[in-house]
Order: sequence, then C-alpha cells, then structure tokens
Amino acid sequence: MSTTTLSSVFTSTISRLPVPAIWASGSAKQRTLIIGAALAVLSNVLFGVLYAYSHFLAPLSGTQVFIWRMLAMWAALVGYLVVSGRLSLHIGKLKQLRSAKQWAWLLLPTPIFLSQFWLFMWAPINGQGVQTAMGYFLFPLMMVVFGCVLFGEKLSRLQWLAVGFAALGVGSEIVRTQSVSWATLWVCGTYPLYYIIRRLQGIGAITGLLVDLTIFAPFALGYLCFIAPSSLSLVGGSSFFIMMLIGLGILSVLAMKTNVDASQMLPVNVYGMMSYLEPALLFILAITVLGNPFESAMLYSYGLIWLGIAFLIIHGFRQLRKASQAKKASLKIKTA
Repeated sequence: MSTTTLSSVFTSTISRLPVPAIWASGSAKQRTLIIGAALAVLSNVLFGVLYAYSHFLAPLSGTQVFIWRMLAMWAALVGYLVVSGRLSLHIGKLKQLRSAKQWAWLLLPTPIFLSQFWLFMWAPINGQGVQTAMGYFLFPLMMVVFGCVLFGEKLSRLQWLAVGFAALGVGSEIVRTQSVSWATLWVCGTYPLYYIIRRLQGIGAITGLLVDLTIFAPFALGYLCFIAPSSLSLVGGSSFFIMMLIGLGILSVLAMKTNVDASQMLPVNVYGMMSYLEPALLFILAITVLGNPFESAMLYSYGLIWLGIAFLIIHGFRQLRKASQAKKASLKIKTA
C-alpha cells in the first residue's frame, strides 16, 4: 500500500473520530505529523503481534520461522504490487540506478535488515526475548542521538531528561549483570543504521523492502530445500501452517511498511521517541506469553527507562498544548 493510499485511509478514519475540527483546521504539515504518528502506533502494535507469532508455529525453529517469514513477505508484497499495478513503478525506480556505486549504496542496509528480522523471530523462543526487548528500548535512544548528530534536531529539557534516565537504566542493567547481551547490542547498534541509510537514500519503504526480500528469496528457498527439507514437508502438508504463514507475510509487510513510512514522515527524534511503544509490548509479551525469565532486580533498570518514557509523554502533551495555543492565537490575529 502506498504512502498516499495509507494517508487517504487515515484521513478518512480520522474524519470520523471526535476530532474533526482539529483535523480540518490543521495545516498540511500537522496532518502529515498526525498520520505519521498513527502509522507509528499501528506498526508498533503489529510488531508486538509478530513477536509472539513464532511461539504458535512450533515445532518450527526460530531460524525456520524467519526463513518462512521472508518468503511469505516476498510473496505478499509482490502479489500486492502485481494486483495494484505498481510493480513496474518500483522496477522503474531501480532501473534509474546506473552505476555499481549506486547499487552498492542501495544494498548496504540489506544485511542489517535480514539480521534484525532473524533475531526478531529467533530470540522469543530461545530465551533472549527480554534482552532483545532491551535492545528495542535502546533503539529510540540511538535514533535520538542520530537525529541530533546527523540532522541537527534539538531536544527539549524533558527530552534530555528522558534520554538521561534511559541511559541510567541501561547502565544500571550493565552493572547488575556485569555484561550486556549480544542481542541487545545488535538491535540498538545496527538497526538505527538501516533507517538512517534508507532516509538518506530517499528510497521509498516499498522499493527498499522489495529489494531486500528479492535478494534473499533464492537463499531462503535453498535453505528449505537443502538444509531444512523437513520444514518444507511439515508446512506443505498442513493447511494450518499454510494459513499461518500467509498471515505472517501479510502482517509483516504491513508492519514494516507503516514503520518505515512513519520514520520518513516524522522528525527523527519524534519517531525515535514514539518507538518506545514497541519494546514495551515486546517486554510484556516476552515475560507473559513467551515465558522468558525475568528477575525482580531488573525492575530498577527498567523502572528508570520507563521513567524516561513518562517524561516523553509529558513532553508530548506540552507540545500538543503549545500547538493548540499557537493555533488559537493565529486565528485571533486573522479575525482581528
């Protein structure tokens, strides 16, 4: 689904909510921010659902679920583009790349994308669910840092407090365990690079996703045929697994699409701050549905991080109030 289509869907939906006056009186920029925020929330909820998905696909291993997810995403994405008539549009964009340097720049974030999706499906059923959730808690913090360093975005005092408390929480966890999980480091250390590179490239979410999945599809098929043929037999002989994998592909494409669209429609630090919703959901799912271990001593570390999130919420309400007051003042000047 294109950004324009998603925008029209949200515009129609919001117009039915109890805020039509705010929506109608807002500028085009404000509408873009509202749509971006809605897409960010939707993507985080979808990723939360996907985090627990592999739990219901036993006896498939985490790696096997990852392989099937990539193939299901590729099939769902190509199918949508063919039906909607947009496949030639994205192929046309890729044909504009003439030099090897341009292609190398395009393919640079693909390994990051694949490794993150593998970890996302592998960690929940291999006892690394909580550690991976910690990485996603740190991900917005790193996005904020990138926003300040690369794009010159400024943080308010409340945002600095949020960043500070999040850093204290992470530091406390490192001191407590005398180490930090590789899963945590991999998420927070590499995933921000994917979004930043795609943003700098100006590559649309669908085009980038199509490239990533198409490159990996032959390797995924080779894995199923030569390394895990039992997985191929299990899925092929079960209507339950087939339907679950179709759902996995559709939800995965929608989650990734809305997430990347949100990252392109929102300022980097705003997008990073809103991303705290996803790790909160992942953390809850890891210790409830997935049964990953959680120690009471971890409450102090996570408590500091959640305190930082509370400051972000306060900051958001203040920004909303300031925007509302500025709008009212502008209307008074026009009518005076």
